Amino acid sequence: MVDRPSDAAVRAWTRLVRAHRAALGTVDARLKAAGLPGLDWYDALLELERSGAKGLRPFELQKQLLFAQYNLSRLVDRLDAAGHVVRKASAADGRGQVLTITASGRALRRRMWPVYAQAIEDAVGRHLTEAEAGRLGELLAKLYERQAASL
Repeated sequence: MVDRPSDAAVRAWTRLVRAHRAALGTVDARLKAAGLPGLDWYDALLELERSGAKGLRPFELQKQLLFAQYNLSRLVDRLDAAGHVVRKASAADGRGQVLTITASGRALRRRMWPVYAQAIEDAVGRHLTEAEAGRLGELLAKLYERQAASL
């Protein structure tokens, strides 16, 4: 038996999805206007930079991404072709590969951050007080942690 969500839960869901789409649209539009790649590049480069010299296997990168990335292999192909990542055979499994960020990948991510940061400020920061942003973050973390635990 499936419980019917309350009207408040449906309203919250709808507003969450709309806010998510609008915020991501703002970020991507700003990056594009600045002549930079999209948010998917930033996110992948950030996670690879955080992983350090050990790098990440593609499935590990997928788990870390902040967005749904159904075409991870194509994204990695583009990052590799642009010289922003390097693929190496995995020492643990010769069939697998490990991705590491290059100096040009780190430089690109650093160039992208000011545009991304301003878009975050414009989409969220200037509309909420520090306390409201903190509370929203807590509520979203509560939703995320419960969903992630059920996967």
